[in-house]
Amino acid sequence: MRVLITGVAGFAGGYLAEELAKDPAWTLYGVTRKPVALRPPLRERVTCLSGDLRSAGFVRDVLAQARPDVIYHLAGQAFVPAAWSKPWATMEANVRPQLNLFQAMIDLGMKARFLSVTSSKVYGHAPAECMPLREDAPFCPDTPYGVSKATQDLMARQYFLSHQLPVIVARPFNHIGPRQKETFVAASFARQIALAEAGARSPVVRVGNLSAARDFTDVRDVVRAYILLVEKGRPGEAYNVGSGRAVPVQRILEQLVSMSRVRIRVEQDPARMRPVDQPLSYGDTTKIRAETGWQPAIPLEVSLRHILDYWRAEVGKGR
Repeated sequence: MRVLITGVAGFAGGYLAEELAKDPAWTLYGVTRKPVALRPPLRERVTCLSGDLRSAGFVRDVLAQARPDVIYHLAGQAFVPAAWSKPWATMEANVRPQLNLFQAMIDLGMKARFLSVTSSKVYGHAPAECMPLREDAPFCPDTPYGVSKATQDLMARQYFLSHQLPVIVARPFNHIGPRQKETFVAASFARQIALAEAGARSPVVRVGNLSAARDFTDVRDVVRAYILLVEKGRPGEAYNVGSGRAVPVQRILEQLVSMSRVRIRVEQDPARMRPVDQPLSYGDTTKIRAETGWQPAIPLEVSLRHILDYWRAEVGKGR
């Protein structure tokens, strides 16, 4: 079986490739924007193709070469705050590649099982009484990023209906883990603590809104969900991927601070506040659990410990 992963060098893409690489039956192809050196376990297993997925010609060439039986589409602009300053770039990065992939599949007569990874941000500004969010909850995106993901989600449904492409949609809630960029909340806290432990900065963690409560899942559990969705999910359907519970950002901070080797102060940073911040968001994951048997296996405390240890190692390399 031949598999294509777009965004293979990204956070979730890298973990997905590592999980698939455990099975020698898979022939793996990956797409990156620029040539990159993949992590050592993947260098011998993944054929990397580099280029711009916004180019229809490049996408068609990729599919013609890889001839995948399965496509995991993870590439895109994933940082919500960046979408406020670059809304069109975010829309183009998240919508056009998927459109190009669908059109190339049609042109080449392909029926690869396709996982479209959108986001829980499609639900947007839902009131607390609507929690936990089910897959049939109305779309109400309140950020440019959410709009781009809702567009992807609707497009996936349209191409299933109009062209019978076997597209399955994953709507992940917040996922965390080692190797995530420091622009994301848990990684940001952990990096600041690791730098303070190393004496590279004052023992202060600067934070944004701590009252928001989110649905956090370890990225390694998330990619297992993606694999099971491709195997057992129903084309034309969407599935929430998450823990099914809300955890305040304050608790994430407190747990990481409790693991610190130095005494930490916390300071509010206005620059880290978002123009719109949903106070509560978590998903109903009954559907994916019932249809695939998936459930998260890594406790939040373990994820946070691994994140902090990762940043300690990164800071140590820098020193």
